[in-house]
Amino acid sequence: MTYRHQNKLDLALVALENAAKVAEQNDDIKAVIDALHKFSIVYLELDKKSNSEVYWDRANAQLKKMEYPFGNAVQKFIGALYKYGEGNNFQAIAELNEAKQLSNDRNLVNNILLAEGNIYMALEKYDVASKNFNSLIINTDPYEQEYLSTKASLGLAQLHLATNNLEEAALNAENALGLARQHHFFVEVVASNELLSQIYEKMGRFDLAVRNVRNLLGIKDSLFTLDKLKTEAKAAEKIQFDFFTGEIGRLEEKNEELSQEARSSELTAILTSAFLTIISLLAVSLYRNNQIKLKTNDLLQTKNNELQLARDAAVQAMEAKTNFLSTVSHELRTPLYAVTGLTHLLLEENPSENQKEHLKALKFSGDYLLNFINDILHINKIDADKLEPLSIEFNLKKVLKEVIDSLQQSAKENKTQIVLEYDEDIPSHLMSDPLKLSQIFMNLVGNALKFTKNGEVRVIAKLMKKFEEDVTLYFEVADNGIGISKDQQENIFDGFEQGSIQINREYGGTGLGLTIVKSLLGLFGSKIQLESELGKGSSFFFELKLKSKDSLVDDIPFEISENNYEFKGLHLLIVEDNKINQVITKKMLSKKEITSDIANNGTEAVEMAKANIYDAILMDIHMPGISGEEATIEIRKFDKETPIIALTAISLDDSLESFYAAGCDDVVTKPFKPEVFYQKIGENIFDKKRVKNPAS
Repeated sequence: MTYRHQNKLDLALVALENAAKVAEQNDDIKAVIDALHKFSIVYLELDKKSNSEVYWDRANAQLKKMEYPFGNAVQKFIGALYKYGEGNNFQAIAELNEAKQLSNDRNLVNNILLAEGNIYMALEKYDVASKNFNSLIINTDPYEQEYLSTKASLGLAQLHLATNNLEEAALNAENALGLARQHHFFVEVVASNELLSQIYEKMGRFDLAVRNVRNLLGIKDSLFTLDKLKTEAKAAEKIQFDFFTGEIGRLEEKNEELSQEARSSELTAILTSAFLTIISLLAVSLYRNNQIKLKTNDLLQTKNNELQLARDAAVQAMEAKTNFLSTVSHELRTPLYAVTGLTHLLLEENPSENQKEHLKALKFSGDYLLNFINDILHINKIDADKLEPLSIEFNLKKVLKEVIDSLQQSAKENKTQIVLEYDEDIPSHLMSDPLKLSQIFMNLVGNALKFTKNGEVRVIAKLMKKFEEDVTLYFEVADNGIGISKDQQENIFDGFEQGSIQINREYGGTGLGLTIVKSLLGLFGSKIQLESELGKGSSFFFELKLKSKDSLVDDIPFEISENNYEFKGLHLLIVEDNKINQVITKKMLSKKEITSDIANNGTEAVEMAKANIYDAILMDIHMPGISGEEATIEIRKFDKETPIIALTAISLDDSLESFYAAGCDDVVTKPFKPEVFYQKIGENIFDKKRVKNPAS
């Protein structure tokens, strides 16, 4: 390997020949295969592909006789180099992926990374190529650390030259030249000088370009180089001759054995003649097959290109669908806010019984439509990889109790009881994403309640195992409702599926709840499972791996309580560009005797927040001019205390984390339930004041 990297290929070939002989004498087939592979690589570097393929084919024949994953991996690796040399880049990448799956040998993996970097460069996928080269710059390879660093520096230099980042290109090429000179990597010294002359010429630094050209001429014209090429050629021819001589010797021995047998049997002589004839025909066939293989490779390359174009078109179509659904979901929320808000206000104004009936029907329709939009948006977010689970400290029992309490009204309507079976051995402080867990249980328990009348829904949480901070929990939501038939169970987790059209019509809903559960659990690396019997009920269960925080101790019990706040006398700022929404929000505040000012956009909001004192700011996020996030950032520069609550018709591209990062204290999604709206205002104005001033 050292001789090869220092371009002493004649010595490398001699060393390999000696190693191969020792391996054969010791009957070490794996070592023989390794030697054949190294011969193949050296001849490939000598630009003698046909000779390289002879050793590669011989190695392949040996590999068929035994299980040798590393040897198979190297075989795939060399095959990928052939395909890359032929311009079949996609096939080369596929071969390299197969090689990685066969062996995790560090040296082989590093060489695969280098080959992938070169292939991605050829495909102009510069971001991916850059990651490969950068990882090799600081590699810790046990055999080729300096060589791989040199090649990676050269790759980065070529990449930056291709992307016209000339300063970085020069820096990486100089690094490559320094390493190559230090370790006598002759080929890389030449390549570095060639590259530097191009880079400096493009930069207009002609003195440096001339310097590297002179270096190049000196290297290429030296007698040492000419003698060296002759020596390498002789060594290569000699070893190739010895190899073929050995092969001929083995064939002659075999032929002698066949001849001796032929003397004792006429049939054997006939078979020998037939064998020789077949060998001749095979030689012709191999040549013709090689031509067919070349044509097939060209056809495959064309098909691969077509598939790549089809894939790109599919990705674009998915992005277009995602953007369309996101826009529609967001745009529907604004008028829906007006519908639900005005309905609530009308219900508060003592309508007649006849009007109340119509208004309640309108409210139900608005809530149904809102849930439908929320489900579509949620599925869309998961499909578009817009969701990632958080890792924050939370109390699981509190999360489950909140879910159950929020669904008690639905349970009462169906005369169904919700029972929580909670294992008290579960640590009280866990690390995960409580919001997404709440969504999972809201969908599972809500789904169970929908199909269970006069029955029971059990929510089960058990500790399966705990080792240090690693915790595995078992969850189950079981009901004794209508159940699901075996046929329907196969598709129950698909979007818009509820089992049958009759069930859809009788029970309503979008059929997206279980799809959302399945997708959310996928984010945690878990899988939902189902057991059900028609007419007897259903059980949905799964396992979750979480982290615990044993060092934290509960200071206060977490009982959920609803506070009745005294809102009278509060003065708020409403930041909203939609006139109807302004009227509705202002009137909802007036119902609680809260006064308010209105800012029509983010710029006005910043100015008004500077000029006035408000108990809280209700901030719309999507506005013309500066957005609600930007306005919040500006306000936080001079006001750290005033609670800012984001009121937003949240879209696919919105991130709750970004709202909090901008300085928002809380988020309420539009259209919202009035009780949630008032609760959030109270929590952020009164509860936070108590935390800051406990004596009051």
